[in-house]
Amino acid sequence: MADLEAVLADVSYLMAMEKSKCTPAARASKKIVLPDPSVRSVMHKYMEKKNEVNFDKIFNQVLGYLLFKEFCEQTSDEPVPQLKFYEEIKLYEKQECVEERRRIARDIYDNFIMKELLAHSHDYSKECVAHVQKYLMKLEVPPNLFEPYIEEIFQHLRGEPFKNFLESDKYTRFCQWKNLELNIQLTMNDFSVHRIIGRGGFGEVYGCRKADTGKMYAMKCLDKKRIKMKQGETLALNERIMLSLVSTGVDCPFIVCMTYAFHTPDKLCFILDLMNGGDLHYHLSQHGVFNEAEMKFYAAEVILGLEHMHKRHIVYRDLKPANILLDEHGHVRISDLGLACDFSKKKPHASVGTHGYMAPEVLSKGTGYDSSADWFSFGCMLYKLLKGHSPFRQHKTKDKHEIDRMTLTTNVELPESFSPSLKSLLEGLLQRDINKRLGCRGRGAEEVKEHVFFAGIDWQQVYHQKYTPPLIPPRGEVNAADAFDIGSFDEEDTKGIKLTEADQMQYKDFPLVISERWQSEVAETVFETINQEADKTEQKKKAKQKQKFDADEKESDCILHGYIKKLGGPFASAWQTRYAKLYPNRLELHLENSAKPEMILLDSVEEVSSDLVSIKGEQCIVLRTKNDTKIVLTNTDEIGLKEWALSLRSAHKCSQELLASMARKAGKIYGTDGAKEGAPARPAPPHASPAPNGTN
Repeated sequence: MADLEAVLADVSYLMAMEKSKCTPAARASKKIVLPDPSVRSVMHKYMEKKNEVNFDKIFNQVLGYLLFKEFCEQTSDEPVPQLKFYEEIKLYEKQECVEERRRIARDIYDNFIMKELLAHSHDYSKECVAHVQKYLMKLEVPPNLFEPYIEEIFQHLRGEPFKNFLESDKYTRFCQWKNLELNIQLTMNDFSVHRIIGRGGFGEVYGCRKADTGKMYAMKCLDKKRIKMKQGETLALNERIMLSLVSTGVDCPFIVCMTYAFHTPDKLCFILDLMNGGDLHYHLSQHGVFNEAEMKFYAAEVILGLEHMHKRHIVYRDLKPANILLDEHGHVRISDLGLACDFSKKKPHASVGTHGYMAPEVLSKGTGYDSSADWFSFGCMLYKLLKGHSPFRQHKTKDKHEIDRMTLTTNVELPESFSPSLKSLLEGLLQRDINKRLGCRGRGAEEVKEHVFFAGIDWQQVYHQKYTPPLIPPRGEVNAADAFDIGSFDEEDTKGIKLTEADQMQYKDFPLVISERWQSEVAETVFETINQEADKTEQKKKAKQKQKFDADEKESDCILHGYIKKLGGPFASAWQTRYAKLYPNRLELHLENSAKPEMILLDSVEEVSSDLVSIKGEQCIVLRTKNDTKIVLTNTDEIGLKEWALSLRSAHKCSQELLASMARKAGKIYGTDGAKEGAPARPAPPHASPAPNGTN
């Protein structure tokens, strides 16, 4: 029966893998619904405070770039040839072949530079033209040939094109996507979980598919009770920090990165890149040892992974074949950052890692170390790929103390079969003296990359994964141990462990969405489809609704507008959706089918709650009027709710200050005591109140 379950798990997993390569509609089992376009008002205000409403911040986001490009190509009144120029330069820079670069360089020069010069349609500096001409006349085409033009293109795009973009529907759409991103709160229901593919000290790793985009991921689930039992809370939280450091910013194709982190009452979940080609330890057992050329391929890709970590001041501390995973094409990534550590502020001292791979300084208690430890482990790993065992683990010994003793005392004797350059590389990496060790003499990964063993390697080609892998995992197979063999944890182990509120509080900041990775996921799957569906829905709404619900309110003194929920109905028990408009002197709550809105004058409000209040299971803003009536407002959009709360408090405060000021003036005019210092201000005369209907 267990065998049948394992087969079914394999089939389910492989079918999900195939489905993920189909069209977006086939991938997704859950529909993404964009918030109403009126969310633009709230989001614009929110992003302005964060200083994110500028060209560079929006253009450098995946979805921001795509929407700005759509605006320039489809809706801009004026043509924007600069964007096409920029895209051609980026295409040129990606080319590895010199002949291809020459061809594209000629096209760029003819179609953009000469065209602009002859037409005088845009004033690029003479220095830019001279720079390009100097190289082209010598038939030289370096990758950065057109770099001087980039900043000048940006200078133009930052002007009128970006200003017009901010006035357009494409910016509204950006606000909708950004609002969706900032309100992501993942649960297990957002994923369909398939086969178990691995197990560690605190939990399991599964293959899974994200329901709304269909993208396949690996889900690493750590059991909170098991973490508590082993006092591993610091390790678990550290892994999340390390993963966020390596996954944010410039992507690294040689590290298993994280896109999301979330937790349930029982589990901590990391959503990671799925590597379905097995690990090098598994392939070592299937394939046998690798030759020098094969090992060189894996070594080169791992070096770039380590370089990415070390530039972020992270020492990995657990480099071994079992932690090097293959993708379906055979390229590798470093996985499992559970033992990784930030050494930027303080050097670690702990003796952690796998015996036979730990550097001498890691084994020496009380000795601080940094990235040096990884280069020693790297040497041990290369030796294992070539010989099938660690250089310090002779005769299959399992005695950890003996392995550690040999690491601290033994000079490794390298086989005669190794080439002189390989011997030199391993001798450099396996130096016990850190100051003599390759990679530790001041220039890090560059020292290793420049070693004679890697002569002839084009590191740009390595980065772009252009070299052919020596081993391509079989398609249509699960390259991992049998699901039944991997098994699961014994629940009896943690039966007596209870999770308290204090335990759960440790994980309150655990959830995370890596913005650029989420945007890339959306862009490569459902972005186009969801936009088309949203366009149709919004056009239907526009046809039905009155203009007041769709108005941008730019020409009025409207502070904020959009949909909000008010507690009302019989016994104030139902949430009623209203289109709210906040002005300096009032809050209007519009009903869909009523011309006359419900009006709340801010001078009649005694207090706006300083914090959000929990009512009927929702976080709410509470307004208390002077006749002691409560008005309760909420919103499912967390960003929007906070912006409404801030704006209501601010508008109410200004209204109160204005009334107090007018009362003081009235006191002076009529000679009453209201103007005396310290005396409470009298209400303003009726004719002095702000007009209830204001300007729209």
